[in-house]
Amino acid sequence: MRQRLRDPMTGLLFVLPMLVLFLVFRFVPILGAGGMSLTDLNLGGEWNFIGVDNYTRLLDDPKFWDSLWITLIYVAIYVPLTVFVALGTALLLNAVVFLRGLFRGMLFLPYVTSFVLAGVIWRWIYEFDGVINGLLGKLDLGPVGFLEESSLVLPALAVVSVWKGFGYSMLILLAGLKAIPASYLEAATVDGAGPWQRFRRITLPLLKPALFFVVVIETIGAFQTFDTIYVMTGGGPARASYTLIYGLYDQGFRFSNLGYAATIGVVLFALVLVVSLLQRRLLDRGNA
Repeated sequence: MRQRLRDPMTGLLFVLPMLVLFLVFRFVPILGAGGMSLTDLNLGGEWNFIGVDNYTRLLDDPKFWDSLWITLIYVAIYVPLTVFVALGTALLLNAVVFLRGLFRGMLFLPYVTSFVLAGVIWRWIYEFDGVINGLLGKLDLGPVGFLEESSLVLPALAVVSVWKGFGYSMLILLAGLKAIPASYLEAATVDGAGPWQRFRRITLPLLKPALFFVVVIETIGAFQTFDTIYVMTGGGPARASYTLIYGLYDQGFRFSNLGYAATIGVVLFALVLVVSLLQRRLLDRGNA
């Protein structure tokens, strides 16, 4: 009996340092941002308590609504695309027998590349005299301004982010595929199930926890994408890539409105939380 009571305490002691770090570096900044959003704090350190004025200002700010819409479009492009690419490469790597480690390392390499370097490289690729337009020119297709046209800039940025970030999700999904008992697939094969039926009836249901994790982290990452936009477009052209996180940066560090920037951060946090809960609800409904 005493041993049973001591075991939870022993476990708690092991996780206590990480729990303290998590609370200090996660919840304290969130609470701090919530407090800052109720002030007119600037970079000079001067501040006054103004209540919910920043929130009412946000509701009347057309730039905020534009950036919210642009952010949602970017998330809607990026998340399905990166999950599709990560799942496809994970399935291929799971089927590859030779040089699996080499292929896995090559596909993961972009993830450890710095955002700034990736942005510089892809900006060069997207140039009018870059690689893609060079190939289009050989097909007698006119040069395309991937970063200069408002309708193309978000898909172009999403492609860069997918190239940069799908490796991490690929490894998560690959680990999920490895955890599926081979006996299930073998039994289905014996019963006459084809590759698509095995994937839909066995692989996909058992992979749902890993898929949910990937969807959530990629959604959070999409809402927070800043480096690529800062390096490649600076929010342009004509604010076509001016996302919420870029507006937060602008208000905080260009216009010295830290209180207003914190308000945008609080709204962004609430938005990510709601979307994550909705995704969780959809997954639970799928498992019911």
